[in-house]
Amino acid sequence: MNNILDSVEFPEDLKKLNPEDLPKLASEIRSFIVDVISKNPGHLSSNLGVVELTMALHYCFDFRKDRIVWDVGHQAYVHKILTGRKTHFSILRQYKGLSGFPDKNESVYDPFTCGHSGDAISSALGLSCADEIIGYKRSIVVVVGDGGIGAGMSLEALNHAGDIKKNLLVVLNDNEMSISNTVGAVSKYLNKIRTMPIYADIRKELRGLIKILPVLGKPMEKTLEHLVELVKIGATPGRIFEDLGFNYFGPIDGHDFKVLTETINDIKHLNGPVLLHVITEKGRGFEPAYQNPTQFHSSGKFKLSEGKIEKEVQDAGKISYTKVFSDALVEFSKTNPSIVGITAAMPDGTGMISFGEKFPDRYFDVGICEQHAVGLANGLSTEKLKPVVAIYSTFLQRAYDQVFHDICLQKNPVVFVMDRSGVVGNDGPTHNGVFDIAYLRNLPGIVLMSPKDGSELRAMLKIAIDSDEIIAIRYPKENIPDEKIDLECKPFGIGEAEILREGKDGVLLAYGCMVQRCLQAAEQLSGKGVEATVVNARYAKPLDKKLILSLVRKHKLILTVEDHALAGGFGSAVLEMVSDEKEDAGKIVRMGIPDRFMEHGPREVILKNLGLDADGIADTFIASLDLTEIKGSFANTGKRHLAV
Repeated sequence: MNNILDSVEFPEDLKKLNPEDLPKLASEIRSFIVDVISKNPGHLSSNLGVVELTMALHYCFDFRKDRIVWDVGHQAYVHKILTGRKTHFSILRQYKGLSGFPDKNESVYDPFTCGHSGDAISSALGLSCADEIIGYKRSIVVVVGDGGIGAGMSLEALNHAGDIKKNLLVVLNDNEMSISNTVGAVSKYLNKIRTMPIYADIRKELRGLIKILPVLGKPMEKTLEHLVELVKIGATPGRIFEDLGFNYFGPIDGHDFKVLTETINDIKHLNGPVLLHVITEKGRGFEPAYQNPTQFHSSGKFKLSEGKIEKEVQDAGKISYTKVFSDALVEFSKTNPSIVGITAAMPDGTGMISFGEKFPDRYFDVGICEQHAVGLANGLSTEKLKPVVAIYSTFLQRAYDQVFHDICLQKNPVVFVMDRSGVVGNDGPTHNGVFDIAYLRNLPGIVLMSPKDGSELRAMLKIAIDSDEIIAIRYPKENIPDEKIDLECKPFGIGEAEILREGKDGVLLAYGCMVQRCLQAAEQLSGKGVEATVVNARYAKPLDKKLILSLVRKHKLILTVEDHALAGGFGSAVLEMVSDEKEDAGKIVRMGIPDRFMEHGPREVILKNLGLDADGIADTFIASLDLTEIKGSFANTGKRHLAV
């Protein structure tokens, strides 16, 4: 039998198929996705759940003219396959390959580059408002999950859309989960709706009733929607959306093509905001993902025959920074009842799940609501509790005002733990946590630190918990360099750096995970007859002013190295401090991430391309050393200094 998927490259090919062929195509798409993701890890469960829904939307709309906006976008693989990107799908999330999220630079079918939750309804409403202003007629569709619908920005957008009555179709893809189990009152409300008779069944029964009336049948059929509304008032599914100003339809079976296409075609021409509630199953069609959707949300490689995720060989025996944090937090909390753990829908990714299992009464997963997470921490800390807020660096950006207004301004000693800081890898620019130093260090009263290894992370977490300061700790998505964690890490205070290696030719001033790479670079330099001092800065705020200034006075080159944007980062802090102290800031050369969004690809590949590996650091040190020699000779002749 021919493979139907072979004949489908674009949505117009999909529309040529007979409706009875669509279930087979759905099965082939699932098999295709599972096969690719088993070899090339990506987001699996969510994409297996939206196959029929995505196909139905492309079957009923023309998204070359119409627009589809995906909330988060990690569930857009089927959309990519159907919009001309099937032949490149095998290199999804690989360096120079397709993005794992919608990308406006990839396809005309992607209006936005996106990877965060909660923003899609706002963006889609903006498109609808723009269409009305310029007089353009088309349909605007937004797909949002039951986790994302409870995000603050989503609720704000629903509130506005229901008020201004612009044309907008919001498809609520309800699979009872975000990444882990969805939490919150909105989730519980949706669960009540799921127990109601589905809209399609009501509709079918009403049609049957109307058609047995011989005279009134056809005229009455035109009033079908009004009768459905009467039934809905009695059953009250979706009443909250109706009260917000939306026409609500559903819930319907998100895996039934006939129901999906009939319903979408019935409602797509309605004026004003419409919400279609669709029930889907995460991981559908691949039993291991269906049984364990969280594990297969963003899976590693797995064996198709067994459905077991393989442990990467190079990770054998290694420990991640996330694991170190998780274990240390649980340990410290056993003797400190004031510690409270908070995360925003990422209990597994942040390592907070272990704390939640051990101390459920002190654990809060607020859902995809980072702003609320930080605000909640404010209230908890006011009553002398010690909130530890674990949020990815890139997602903490969403709560910037709360960090300023609800924490720093109040001077409440909250601990922020920023996992996935720096270059994250295959998730790309939306997930790279390369701005946290810049967006935090300008806030008064906050302490910024980053560990060089696992032992230091434990020590920093203990310092943060015991301190009355507001402290933010950043670390990357990688394994710690130490083979075992030294539980008796040498004590250090806030703002205290350390010299790890002495050298006469210049200084490698490293922050966080760059320390180990600088030590490796120093070894390479030593082999070439160049001796570098290596310093573990530990802190971006406050800096160890005394030590750094002494190094500036003693050495001709200070090379700062960080896994962060150069603009406003650790190197900028050093440069500002040295300049403010009237020392020679011309000795400072900064290494970090340039002023652009970094592409997706393996973390080590991206860092190597940036010169942020041992080889690149050593090369930059030698090149900078030569440049400072030239600068010095110009200074001696009274000529203008060259910019370094």
